[in-house]
Amino acid sequence: MDDAAFDTDGYDTDGYDSDFLGVAVPFPSLAAAAAAAATAAAPAAAPNRELAYTHFSVSLNPSRGLATATGVNIDGAQLVNVGRGNDWHLDPRIPEHEQTGEAVYARNDLDRGHLVRRRDPVWGDGATAARANYDTFAFTNAAPQAAGFNQSKELWLGLEDHVLEYARANRNRISVFTAPVLGDDDPLYRGVGIPQLFWKIAAWATASDTGQAGDADEADDARIELRAAGFLLDQRPQLSDIDLDEARALALANDAPPPLGPFRTFQVPIADIAEVTGLDLGALLGADALTPVEAATDAARPEARWVELLEPAAIRL
Repeated sequence: MDDAAFDTDGYDTDGYDSDFLGVAVPFPSLAAAAAAAATAAAPAAAPNRELAYTHFSVSLNPSRGLATATGVNIDGAQLVNVGRGNDWHLDPRIPEHEQTGEAVYARNDLDRGHLVRRRDPVWGDGATAARANYDTFAFTNAAPQAAGFNQSKELWLGLEDHVLEYARANRNRISVFTAPVLGDDDPLYRGVGIPQLFWKIAAWATASDTGQAGDADEADDARIELRAAGFLLDQRPQLSDIDLDEARALALANDAPPPLGPFRTFQVPIADIAEVTGLDLGALLGADALTPVEAATDAARPEARWVELLEPAAIRL
């Protein structure tokens, strides 16, 4: 679809709605301790850009040119089929140098990985759905990912579908948060740190009937409970017989992307996502579908409680 079909100067949209599920789920923000540390390390650094799109929002780290968080509202009852297109574009509201654009993806095998999936915000009337589809192709909603397609990548891309089907029995709505983990040790390529981990949290609401036998109106005792599940995608290379520093140096000399491994998808405690990202995840922490016992196990080695997913049936909701 032609860029001129949209008001690129306005972006007349409210973005992510924290009340979408019927219970407040604030957009993830940088936790106070992490924000203070970032300010101390780079006092002149620009604050994150908070960008609203159609049915989703992006919090962009301008120094990295990548998102620290995205949040999308998905109404499964109103999803619309819209032609995919391929209209990748810079967001005109912010400086070009704060965005990771086409130069990083040209002439290599890196994927422009959608953070908010293209079809997740595509719901509502025709014009709104078309605008949402276009908005997902903003480079602010992308991050470099390994191009190789494998079973675990297919699983990662389908997590929202699995959770949405689970949620249909309740409210037909979910909110999903996704972004790369912006690590200090991410390998540089064409001036951009290539993320090694990505995180995702799916949240939904369910009605819990707390009425007691004999209540005159048990409907008054029904309350909405928030539920959530957290996931990590690991594309760190598994190079047991290769020196990683040497492999990265060779790639850099040849203007090639750094070595990346096959996608490995894990269900993880949401508290671990908060730890690795420095984000305040608020109500999502207490809504984790992993049990408190599981989430508290082996605090010294969080990877020990990560559950690698090989098929959707292994997901715990």
